[in-house]
Amino acid sequence: MEGEGTIEIREQAAAGEVPVVAAPRGPAANPVRGTAGRVQCLLVPAASALALGLWGITRQGTMWRDESVTYQVAHRSPSEIWALLGNADAVHGLYYFLMHALFSVWEGGLVTLRLPSVLAVSAAAGLVGLTAYRLAGRRAGVLSGLVFTLTPEVQMYAQEGRSYAMVCALVALATHLLVRSLTGPAGRRLWAGYTLAVLLACWLHEFAVLALVAHGVTVFLSRTDRHVRRAWALAAGTAAVCLVPLAVLSAGQSGQVSWIGGPEPREWFEIAGVALVAVLCARYRAAGTRPALLPRLALPLTLAPTALLLLAAVHEPMYVDRYVLFTDVGLALLIGTSLSALVTAVSRRGPLRARLPRITAVGAAALVAVLALTPVTLQMRTPDSRKDDVTAVAEEVRRVSAPGDGVVFAPSRRREWRLSYPDEYGGLLDLALGRTPRASASLQGEELPPARIRARMLSMDRIVVLSDPPGQPEDAVPQEAVKREVLRTHFLECSRTRVKGAQVTLYARSGKCPPPQGN
Repeated sequence: MEGEGTIEIREQAAAGEVPVVAAPRGPAANPVRGTAGRVQCLLVPAASALALGLWGITRQGTMWRDESVTYQVAHRSPSEIWALLGNADAVHGLYYFLMHALFSVWEGGLVTLRLPSVLAVSAAAGLVGLTAYRLAGRRAGVLSGLVFTLTPEVQMYAQEGRSYAMVCALVALATHLLVRSLTGPAGRRLWAGYTLAVLLACWLHEFAVLALVAHGVTVFLSRTDRHVRRAWALAAGTAAVCLVPLAVLSAGQSGQVSWIGGPEPREWFEIAGVALVAVLCARYRAAGTRPALLPRLALPLTLAPTALLLLAAVHEPMYVDRYVLFTDVGLALLIGTSLSALVTAVSRRGPLRARLPRITAVGAAALVAVLALTPVTLQMRTPDSRKDDVTAVAEEVRRVSAPGDGVVFAPSRRREWRLSYPDEYGGLLDLALGRTPRASASLQGEELPPARIRARMLSMDRIVVLSDPPGQPEDAVPQEAVKREVLRTHFLECSRTRVKGAQVTLYARSGKCPPPQGN
C-alpha cells in the first residue's frame, strides 16, 4: 500500500520536480521523531485543556436549561430513562445512561455534571496534537492541540453537561485512527477501533455521521489503494447500519427541534470567517513527509458537516453550532500546522540578526492573540455565557412568591427551569400540570386540558408566571392560549423581573399585589 508521502512525491515527480522515490513511513520530520515527540504532542494540549476545563467548572454555582434536563433525567431510574426515550430525546439516550451511571457512583452536583465534558475535551486536544504530529511534526502537533484548546467554542462546551464534548473527542479519535490507516499498515484492530469510535460518536449524537461523510471525502481525495478504500467503506457501512434504529426513532421526535431557525446574521459571518481561514490555511503548504494529506483531511472535516446542515435547511432548518462542534478538530489542524510552517519560515532564513525581528514579531502576535482571548475565556466561566440561568430563575421565584401561590410556565417547556431546583418552588402549586415528567415519561410533564387550567388559575389570588423574554414567538396550542387569556382578563401585573434568558412575573387579583418595596 502506498503511503501519503509516496503519493505526494509521485505527484511532484509528474510535474518534473523530484524523482519518484518512496517517502519514509515514520512520523513527520519536523523536528523530533519517536516517543518523546508523541508524548509531548499528546500531553501538552491535553494538560492545558484539562486545566482550562477545571478552572471555574461550577460557573458560580449555576446551570442552564439544557444542563438542567441532563441533571434531572440522569437522576431517573434506568427504566424511567428508557421509557422517556420512546417519547423524547432518543438522540441523547446513550449520554443519559452514562450520566446516570456516573451520578450513581458520585453525587458531585455540578462537578459530576460537567467533568465528563472536561475530560473529553482534554482527550480531544491530545488526539488533535497526535494527528498533527503524525502529519507535520512535533511543533505542528503542539500548536494544533493548543489552538483546539483555546478555541472559544471548545472552551464553552468543555464545561457543559451535554454530550457534544464527548462526540468531539470520539470524532478526534476516529480521525486519528483514519490518518494512521492512510499512512501506515492498517490491520483489523485499527479499523475495528475506527468503526467503534464512529459508532459511539453517532450514538451520542447522530449528527456525528457528518464526520463520516467528511472522512469519506478524505479517503477519496487521498487516492489510496483499493484495500484501504474497501476497509473504510466496510467500517462506514457498519456504523451507518447500526445507526439506523436511532435515526428511525429520533425521526419520529423531530418536533423537538422545531425551535431551530436559520442561522442569524452573526452566525453567517462566523461560518464565512471559518471557511475563509480554513481555505487560506489549506493553501499554505505544511512541512512534513505528508503535506498533501493534511488539507485533504482537515478541510472536509471543517467545512463539509456545516455545509450539509445548511443544505438541509431547504427541507427543515437543522443548523446549530454545537451539533458540529467536532469541526473544530479540522480547523485546529489547519491553523496549527500553518502556524508551525510560519514559525519555521521565520526562524530559519538568514543570520540571527535578520531573523530576530521576525521572531519577535511572531512572538508578539501570539501574545496579542492569547490576550485577545482572555476576556472570552473569563466570560465563558460566568452565568451570562449561557442562554439562561435556571439558578437565578429559582432565586427570583423564591423572592417574589409566597406559600400557596400558583405557578404557571408559559410555554410549558420552561418547566425545565424548575426540575433541578424543586425545593425553591416548595409551597407553590403548578396550576397547569396534569402528570409529572417522570409519570408521563416526558421532559416537561403533561399539562391539563385548557378548561381545567382555566378553572385552577381562576381559583388563585396570586400566580407567578415564568416565561421567555419579550420578542419570542408565542405558542399557539390551546393550553398556552388559555393561560394568556386568563391572565389578561382576570389578573393584574404586580411585578416583572428580567432574569438571564427569562422573565418572572407576579400576577394577582385586584387588591392582592404586595406593597411596593422601599429603596
